[in-house]
Amino acid sequence: MSERDSGTPRHDADSRLGELFENLPEPTTQIPTVDNSAPAPGSRRAAREAASGDGAAAPGTGASGIPVPPSTVPVRASADEVVASGGEAPSPIPVRASADAADTPTRAVPVVTPPSATAAPEPVIGGGLDDLFAPHDDHVDAKPKKKRRKGCLIALIIVLAIIGGLAGVGVWVANTYGDKISEAMGWGEPKDWEPGQASGEALVTIKDGDTGGPVSVALHEAGVTKTEDVFYDYLVDEGLNPTFYPGVYRLQEKMTAEAALAALEDEANKLENTVSVGEGATIVSSLPGMAETLGLPLADFEAAVKDPAQYGVDARSLEGWLFPAVYTFDPEVTPTQVIQRMVDRTRQALDEAGVPPEDAQRVLTIASIIQREGRLDDFPKVSRVIQNRLDIDMLLQMDSTAQYGYGSLHEGVVSSSKEALESDNEWNTYKREGLPATPIASPSDAAIDAAMHPVDGPWLYFVTINLDTGETQFSETMSEHEQGIEKWREWCRANPDAGC
Repeated sequence: MSERDSGTPRHDADSRLGELFENLPEPTTQIPTVDNSAPAPGSRRAAREAASGDGAAAPGTGASGIPVPPSTVPVRASADEVVASGGEAPSPIPVRASADAADTPTRAVPVVTPPSATAAPEPVIGGGLDDLFAPHDDHVDAKPKKKRRKGCLIALIIVLAIIGGLAGVGVWVANTYGDKISEAMGWGEPKDWEPGQASGEALVTIKDGDTGGPVSVALHEAGVTKTEDVFYDYLVDEGLNPTFYPGVYRLQEKMTAEAALAALEDEANKLENTVSVGEGATIVSSLPGMAETLGLPLADFEAAVKDPAQYGVDARSLEGWLFPAVYTFDPEVTPTQVIQRMVDRTRQALDEAGVPPEDAQRVLTIASIIQREGRLDDFPKVSRVIQNRLDIDMLLQMDSTAQYGYGSLHEGVVSSSKEALESDNEWNTYKREGLPATPIASPSDAAIDAAMHPVDGPWLYFVTINLDTGETQFSETMSEHEQGIEKWREWCRANPDAGC
């Protein structure tokens, strides 16, 4: 094989355009040949020869006998013919004939040779353009497409997870700090009433020693201010430190914090000879306020409560008989008249609840425990627990009774001290069966009604698990109750200054 043939590239489906031009041989001068073969049927040449009449022409002449100059387009010879003749393979790029070959080159008519049925297709040097740009099977792989699809799915999952995580964080932030964020940004419901909305009448009781915090709560509970903290926040924001004098003040409902302060500082709004007894209060906690507000000696009030019989009460003490309410008296009122008014109000509440006179002391005792142990919504359930324990002669084990008997009921804590629980007195229901010797506080209308009408239920235990909200868990078994106690302890650990 000649050097020219050995340098001829083979057909390669992966060849590139650069390889195509790099493999092209140097152009050479070729002598064009004249095609003496029979014309292809249907061609123009065949038509001209047919028109000449003899169907043939002399070599080197056209159909009309006119000499045909050499063609400027060479007829490609096969590689085998070139090799057999000892010549070089023809160049794939047609070149113009040299000036020696013909003085005046003319365009030659191309020769069309019908393909042989058995001849193998002639290889294209360097590959054709179709081979260059057409997709090849060896470059097609389905696996990368699957990997790409899998990668897109993973990316989508990651994006959704991030979005979900951000949404979760947003929900947590909104639940935890939503109120503070709204307050800082000025969003949400205003904490104070708008000026000009005040109407009606509201009585607010200020106790001896009350400061901004307790007064703020009292204003809200009386319906004066919109929220529990708005009055206190107003004092802090304005840098105010007013002195609050005990007594009962006549204000209006829906007042702004600023207007409420002005009303409390106005002596005209203080009701003279007006006293109040709080729900769950005791004789010891109530008498000093009465004496101070009415301007009477405390000793006179202490003497007025010593003999229950003078008020028609068949009991060893008037504890529980001073009904919690606000009272206004004439300037010449006496301590005995004050106490009689409160006892009469208690009898009214007993009658309205349908309590028989002979059961008055027992009902008031149960109602006083309910008042000290539960929140308003849970009064009927607390009453049921007390009744269920009494029915099976089970110790009541109420902390409020142990604290009352030990003298620590008003210490401001819920749990009882070891000394209070172990003190052997007539009120300690951890030591004594049945009800305590007397009521332990002044019960309200709701507590008295609950004592008379306990709701149905199997509960034997209850514990307040959130002192802020008063949420209480009622249980039938000791194991359930212990779980509730642990919830209360967890809350106390998280709120060490909340009075546990």
